[in-house]
Amino acid sequence: MKQLIQDLNTGETRLEDVPVPQVSRGQVLIQTHRSLVSLGTERMLVAFGKANLLVKARQQPDRVKQVFEKVRSDGLRPTLEAVFRKLDQPLPLGYCNVGTVMAIGEGVNDLRIGDRVASNGPHAEVVCVPRNLVVPVPDNVPDDEAVFTVIGAIALQSIRLLNPTLGETVVVIGLGLIGLLTADLLRINGCRVIGVDIDTAKCKLAEKRGITAINPTTDVDVVKRIGLLTNGVGSDGVIITASARTDELIAQAAQMSRMQGRIVLVGVVGLNLNRNDFYKKELTFQVSCSYGPGRYDDTYEQQGHDYPLSYVRWTENRNFQTIIQLLANRQLDVKSLITSRVLLAEFGKIYNHLNVSNQIASLLCYPEQPDIKTIIQISNSPHQLGFATVGLIGAGNFTQAILLPALKKTGATLKTIASAKGLNATLLARKYGIYQSTSDYRRIINDPKIDLCIITTRHNSHAQLTIEALRAGKHVFVEKPLAIYEHELPELIQTFQSARNTVLVGFNRRFSPYVQKMKSLLSGHHTVSIPMNVVITVNAGAIPVDNWVHDRAIGGGRILGEACHFVDLITFLTGSRVARVCMNAMGQYPTETTDSASMLLRYENGSTGVVNYFSNGSKAYAKERIEVYSQELTLVLDNFRRLTGYGFRGFSRMSGSQNKGHTELIRQFIRQIQLGEEPLISFADIINTTQTTLAALQSLRENSWVNVATVGLTSPPISTQL
Repeated sequence: MKQLIQDLNTGETRLEDVPVPQVSRGQVLIQTHRSLVSLGTERMLVAFGKANLLVKARQQPDRVKQVFEKVRSDGLRPTLEAVFRKLDQPLPLGYCNVGTVMAIGEGVNDLRIGDRVASNGPHAEVVCVPRNLVVPVPDNVPDDEAVFTVIGAIALQSIRLLNPTLGETVVVIGLGLIGLLTADLLRINGCRVIGVDIDTAKCKLAEKRGITAINPTTDVDVVKRIGLLTNGVGSDGVIITASARTDELIAQAAQMSRMQGRIVLVGVVGLNLNRNDFYKKELTFQVSCSYGPGRYDDTYEQQGHDYPLSYVRWTENRNFQTIIQLLANRQLDVKSLITSRVLLAEFGKIYNHLNVSNQIASLLCYPEQPDIKTIIQISNSPHQLGFATVGLIGAGNFTQAILLPALKKTGATLKTIASAKGLNATLLARKYGIYQSTSDYRRIINDPKIDLCIITTRHNSHAQLTIEALRAGKHVFVEKPLAIYEHELPELIQTFQSARNTVLVGFNRRFSPYVQKMKSLLSGHHTVSIPMNVVITVNAGAIPVDNWVHDRAIGGGRILGEACHFVDLITFLTGSRVARVCMNAMGQYPTETTDSASMLLRYENGSTGVVNYFSNGSKAYAKERIEVYSQELTLVLDNFRRLTGYGFRGFSRMSGSQNKGHTELIRQFIRQIQLGEEPLISFADIINTTQTTLAALQSLRENSWVNVATVGLTSPPISTQL
């Protein structure tokens, strides 16, 4: 199928061939009939993509600050690589879509295949959208009008925040598509509407719709004019739908408002507020968030949990319903706003003229029979399959930033890459010369020519995908963690024992040259296993509380998902496995997850480990520090950039660029698969690390030490079975 994307690096807007998305629980698969080009939003994205790096930086000062902080902590090269990777990720365009339901995910019970629906799907022939972002379209609302549903909800939400009453005067600054829709909805609400725009054509269009229009470029003092129109009182409310870098618009909005007036911002403007403007009149100011309550809340949008109507009357979906109802009742006129209809293949007729002032609403029209495939061929060159033939399930940032560059260096054959929506997989396949992209991971699992399955999906799928891959006869590399629940371990172990293929979790830090040097130095002084003390402090940094990583059922939390790295690292350095664990954390108890905790580890050989995993430190401080104490010797590794030894004869320091061992891990693993060598990390060690992090959470709940071998069940202990 075809999808329209914006390349932020080159500035190119292009149609991309991608596999049709896979519908999953709580989602709806839709064949698109029409999509609406939001000229204001998409003009900004296209302009940003075409801008040079300096202009991009000036437009995002907060991101520039983050870049400098990363340079200080991680070094220049890793930072530049991260910046360019971000710019190298094209964005899907569009968010106003109407089409026909093709498939329905589990848990969606109020829609049927063949229903016509509006959604916030992108410009693509087929879109997959969560149920709470989909609304049925009545038969009497044509596609050309239903496609305005989502953008109409943006306008409606700003009005709900303003809360105007019958007869009030409201000024709308900016008479683009959202501004005109806002003005129309205000008129329906019984308000007197005054529109302001510097475009004469838009002012004339507004006047035809019964709106008093003011053009500031005609030497009119807007504030005085509104004062005259309101008999010196001022406007009851102001909604700003314009986009401008200047602070002038917010100042004018305050000056034209009456005492205790309300201002709502929809667009993007400068926000250096003059306190005096707001203080004297006791004005209120609020920013409107897109379609309404529920926006950007994964619990609502992705997991489908609605807000109770009695407490949240107008969610984003209920705003969609309101716009559809107004269209069905012929109260809202959107047909007259359409200035062009263009076939999807001819999208350039719109995107090459985004700055034309007479363009208000442009529609993309889609073919009745799109080319629908779940897998597409990317490379046309002859494809010779070798022994280490790889399929990748997951096409996120880790795959792009770490795995694919490392895999390319090994010479492994990259046959297929999968992502649920198909776009990310296709973009990475083109960049790295991967033969195929797919939206159906089972294409990889069931391909007999693929030897190695690499899994980098969200954490809750790791265990099941590993089991499926092992049963299909694949070797498996799974990015940490292996599992996020105790009950997943017995089936994993049983499947591993039956398959006898290799399973490797991406515990890369033990493969860092700095850690290898530590191991060598310690081994050189120990002829037998001598207990040691290892202290690791991780300045992990905060992740927003609504991030999926914190969700116990999806990400498992950061102890399971990230701190496991450091348990494995101590296991490697001590040459032993964890016997008991106790964890203490900030916050209230009991808790499901935490990201500021200290783990105490007791190893079978008497060694002790401490993992301080904190999210509340300064970003200016280094992220990771490892200290080892043994036999009057001390090693300190600072952020995988500098290793210092104390008490060692012939060694004092090793330094260089940051290296956490990712590339070496992949190189050695591919070699192991090709040559049939012994596993890089024993499955017993992997299970022990997984048990340890699960036991840490149990310890936090129970406020006690936990025996690691008892986690996930088993008799005899799991580690003795492998």
